[in-house]
Amino acid sequence: MSVSTVIHIKADKEVKKNAQKAAKDLGLTLSDVINASLRNFIRTREVVFSDVPKMTPELEKLLEGVEKDIKEGKNLSPAFDNAKDMDKYLDSLK
Repeated sequence: MSVSTVIHIKADKEVKKNAQKAAKDLGLTLSDVINASLRNFIRTREVVFSDVPKMTPELEKLLEGVEKDIKEGKNLSPAFDNAKDMDKYLDSLK
């Protein structure tokens, strides 16, 4: 049988609020998230910190659409050598 204990940590108020909301969105409590993180730390003996930016799933989905448009030649404007040609092209879209 597992006995629960309390761990006190200091966290930025906004971080805690956002973490609680994210956990709730997943049907979890913040305590569930922290316990899972601690179990993973015990199992792997590692904590990963990274400054490599990762794309959100929303951004990845958006970029998939952009890549598709590029392959199909859709939603692209031509290159311009001067502002006059650019203005003419933009005026033609009205």
